[in-house]
Amino acid sequence: MTADDLPPPPAPPRAGASTTEVPAARGRRRRVLSVVATVLAAALVLVALIAPTDVNDLTPAAFLRIPVEGLVAVALLLVLPPRPRRIVAMVLGALLGLVLVLKLADLGFSTVLDRPFDLIADWAFLAAGAEFLAESYGRAAQVGAVAVAVVAVVAVPVLVTLSMRRLARLLGDHRLVSARTAAAFAAAWVVCAVLGAQVVPGLPVAADTVATGVWDRTRQVNAGLHDQERLDDQLAGDPFAGAPGDQLLTGLRGKDVLVAFVESYGRVAVEDPELAGEVDAALDEGTRQLAAAGYGSRSAFLTSSTTGGGSWLAHATLMSGIRADNQLRYTNLVRSDRLTLNGAFKRAGWRTSLVMPALTRAWPEATFFAPDRVYGAEDLGYRGPTFSFSSPPDQFTLEAFQRAERTPGHAPVMAEIPLLSSHIPWSPVPKLVDWDDLGDGSVFTGTNRADRADEGTRKAYRNSVVYSLRTLVSYVQRYGDENLVLVFLGDHQPARAITGEGAGRDVPITVVAKDPAVFDQIAGWGWQDGLNPAPDAPVWPMESFRDRFLRAFGPQSRTHS
Repeated sequence: MTADDLPPPPAPPRAGASTTEVPAARGRRRRVLSVVATVLAAALVLVALIAPTDVNDLTPAAFLRIPVEGLVAVALLLVLPPRPRRIVAMVLGALLGLVLVLKLADLGFSTVLDRPFDLIADWAFLAAGAEFLAESYGRAAQVGAVAVAVVAVVAVPVLVTLSMRRLARLLGDHRLVSARTAAAFAAAWVVCAVLGAQVVPGLPVAADTVATGVWDRTRQVNAGLHDQERLDDQLAGDPFAGAPGDQLLTGLRGKDVLVAFVESYGRVAVEDPELAGEVDAALDEGTRQLAAAGYGSRSAFLTSSTTGGGSWLAHATLMSGIRADNQLRYTNLVRSDRLTLNGAFKRAGWRTSLVMPALTRAWPEATFFAPDRVYGAEDLGYRGPTFSFSSPPDQFTLEAFQRAERTPGHAPVMAEIPLLSSHIPWSPVPKLVDWDDLGDGSVFTGTNRADRADEGTRKAYRNSVVYSLRTLVSYVQRYGDENLVLVFLGDHQPARAITGEGAGRDVPITVVAKDPAVFDQIAGWGWQDGLNPAPDAPVWPMESFRDRFLRAFGPQSRTHS
């Protein structure tokens, strides 16, 4: 060993410094770090106990609450000896960590779907959300979001567990002070509970969010486990289940019937002061244009089974006449033999088709809607740039359907067509072009390079809805005839970032036709003239539409309309 192999000698203390000063400084740092860690641990546990599950309640004032579960946990840990105390603290921490993970899921679902996460029914939404990120923002956004979610699911319970263990040790080291403090907070909780004290409206200071949440989850799971039984009861009461084809839809014989869902076209679009100006103008202009071409129109509202997303739930609800408001109900429903509106048309002799511009993989549920043909993304033949949700412009979707199904001499067709240009992220918005120029969609090349500064904003949402509505009007002007009946409606309201708080689930619905007999048969509905329903227009549950439609256009239409 040489001198070069020896460690360097310690630095001499600076002049005037005590030999005990360096260890003392280190001790102070350790104490400061210990205090910081304890404060952070207490804050994390408090968040897990009292954090709200609705994003609109997520304010600093929402944390000015006293959690009764925390007081019970403190009492339990104080009476336990050291070893059992550590074990119980870790078990409680793990459970509380899972509670916090569920609260985070609730916050995400309340932001988009305006409801909490469903433990039984909503797992499919996670995959759908990942797919949406990839389609709208790219693969990197999808991978990043999934990675963050996985890390959060693992890290949150671990951190809460470690925090609980640290706080349990603190309670054991300061039993008397901890007991007195807990007693004071317990007394305050009782007083606040008796007085109903609230700092934030709807959030009592005397909180029991964990207990209430567990109870709600229990009821939610129980409802999910018995959903099939309730569905079976509804299926058994279908008045049209055995109706022969010659008694169905007799009032629409020879007509082409198109049911078009305009993505995220909700009541907010026609009533919100910041949105309705241009949307109402487009609808009113469309009413005048169609009237000039000999078409009538009637409008009202339906209350969708979903909001912010989950379009397939609304589609199934409208077509089946059974409310599908979660994924479990949807799954059970599409496995049944329920007669859908599509199926009724098929039984009555129509050719039926589903035009699905975003469909890129196998879709076994399609059989529930009784299609003779399903047109996926590749079947449409689009070769232009993709727009919202990686879909072709609505104009091209309608043109592709026209070419495939409404050629001269075609048999009457009934089609269900989701139009996706108004799907989040709502930009860029396509431009209407001459129908003769559509070709394979290459005409749109370069038109999707629009500035994305408004992406995700209310303005971009408004512009996309206006585009979709004008496209529908233009389609009727171009391809309409005596035998065209168009039903177009929103699938659901847009996300809460657009609607604001308390917007509800209503969506506009409109019937357009040239034959006056169509409107004679729905005269009893009380719908309003034109494409633009007024605030006092009739409002029906979306699940009621199938039965009302079949009655209105059946043999007994005048009696049962």
